[in-house]
Amino acid sequence: MSVAMVELRGVHKSFGSLHVLRGVDLDVGRGEVLVVLGPSGSGKSTLLRTINHLEKVDRGTVRVDGELLGYRRSGDRLYELREREILRRRTQIGFVFQNFNLFPHLTVRQNITEAPVHAQRRPRAEADALAVRLLERVGLADKADAYPGTLSGGQRQRVAIARALALEPKVLLFDEPTSALDPELVGEVLSVMKDLAGGGTTMIVVTHEIGFAREVADTVAFMDAGRVLELGPPAQVLDDPAHERTRAFLTKVL
Repeated sequence: MSVAMVELRGVHKSFGSLHVLRGVDLDVGRGEVLVVLGPSGSGKSTLLRTINHLEKVDRGTVRVDGELLGYRRSGDRLYELREREILRRRTQIGFVFQNFNLFPHLTVRQNITEAPVHAQRRPRAEADALAVRLLERVGLADKADAYPGTLSGGQRQRVAIARALALEPKVLLFDEPTSALDPELVGEVLSVMKDLAGGGTTMIVVTHEIGFAREVADTVAFMDAGRVLELGPPAQVLDDPAHERTRAFLTKVL
């Protein structure tokens, strides 16, 4: 059995003639924080979407906690799972999007309880109690009955994190969670993410926040043109990169 919480082997993904992922191999250990850096169009977001099977891989395999995502193996062949089983496994993977993706017609509490009640069949009272605890955890206990449209961008992203946590996932994926925020709101979201990392949550974070990567990441991956060009501890990748492309990128963003 793999000791990795997330394991990618030889993952390829194309959209028409555009080859977005080109044989990606990655291992993310339990409780590890992996930060993925790279220029726009390097395949970072597609990588995240293959991990929870929002995008089907063309070749290769993705496993979370030892289980194949989206497929079952029979002998040497892979067979795609039924949609219901894919959805069940997807609930083990929390996803925090760049633009929040909250339901505007639901209150903050309802946004958080929707998936536990309908996807996991948990009792409403249990889901409500969990929502209250999670809102306290992200510093928004007083916003349970507010609607997303009345919140700041930073508050909405913290609600989105609470919503992802409500599924009690094995791994949390973050797709540039601060890029849609005004600069003064970035810190409040990164603070919540740092607390999660300190609590042992397995996280894969696509971001341009180099300071966060330096402080919180166990491992940093640099991607370009669909490949992981560099992988290692933050001090190695950020301060002494081996690849010229990594050095050129960091020179522009630091």
